[in-house]
Amino acid sequence: MITKTEGYGMGEIIARRQFDPLYIWLDIIFLLIFMGLLLYKKKFTTVVVGLIFGLVYMAVDYGIFHLLCHARSIENGYSLFWVLLWMSMSFGFTNFTWIWLWLSKDKNLLEWSVLLIGWWICCPLISTAFGGAQQPVIIQRTTGAYHGYMAAILIVGYLGLVIWNITRKEAALKAPVLWLLGIGILAQFGWEAGLLIGGVRSAGFETLEAKLATLVVNSLLETNLGMPYIYMIFIAFSAKFTEQGKRRKPCLTFQERIRESNRERVWREDGRGETM
Repeated sequence: MITKTEGYGMGEIIARRQFDPLYIWLDIIFLLIFMGLLLYKKKFTTVVVGLIFGLVYMAVDYGIFHLLCHARSIENGYSLFWVLLWMSMSFGFTNFTWIWLWLSKDKNLLEWSVLLIGWWICCPLISTAFGGAQQPVIIQRTTGAYHGYMAAILIVGYLGLVIWNITRKEAALKAPVLWLLGIGILAQFGWEAGLLIGGVRSAGFETLEAKLATLVVNSLLETNLGMPYIYMIFIAFSAKFTEQGKRRKPCLTFQERIRESNRERVWREDGRGETM
C-alpha cells in the first residue's frame, strides 16, 4: 500500500503479504523437489549459489530491515524470525538459481522458467483453497528507510558496467547490459506478479495504484540492483570452474570468459541449448 509521508512526495510504499500457513509447507515441499531436480541435472554450483543467497537474504531481511531499520512487522502471533527464514530461503534460492540458469544459458531454461513462474502463481491459490483452518500470516515492511540505499547500489553497479563497455574496443568483450536488465526485472516481476495474482500481495490494498506500485518499484529495483555484481561473480567463477565445481582445463581469463559467454546461446540452430 502507499501512505503519504511528510517530505516524501511519492509516499511510503509498504510491501505486504497475507497468506495461509499452508502456503509455507507447500512451498517447502516444492523447494525440495526443485532442488532435487537441479541436483539430478548436476547443477551443483547453481544449488550452492541459491543456498548462499538465501542466507544472504535472511541476513539482510532480518538483520538490516528488521533489527536495524525496524521496517518489518508480523501479525497473528507468528514468529517473525522463522517466517523470514522461510521467505528468505524461498525467495533467495528460487530467484538466484533462476538467475544463474539464465546467466549460464541452460538448455532447459524454458522448462525451469515455466516451473518457477507456474509455482509462484499456483501456490497461493492452492493454499487459499485448501487451507483456512488457521489465522493468516500477515507480514509487511516499509521501504522509506532503505530504498535510497538500494537505488545507490543499483546505479553504482550499472555505472560500472557502462564504464566497462564504453572502454572496450572489441564488441565481444562488452557486458550484455540489456540481457542483465531483462533477467533482473523478470526475476522480481515473476515473483511479485505471482503474489499479486494469488492474492498474497494484493490483500489489504485499497486501490489499483497501491497494488501496482509495489509490483513496479520492486521489479525495477530490488533483484535488479544485484545483477551487475552477480554477473561479475558468474564470469569470474565460470572462467575457472565448471557447473559441477571441477576446475576448467584450461582456465580462462575474465575477458576470455566474457567473450565465450557472449558467444553462447540458450537455443542453437539444432534446437539444443549451449552451456558451459
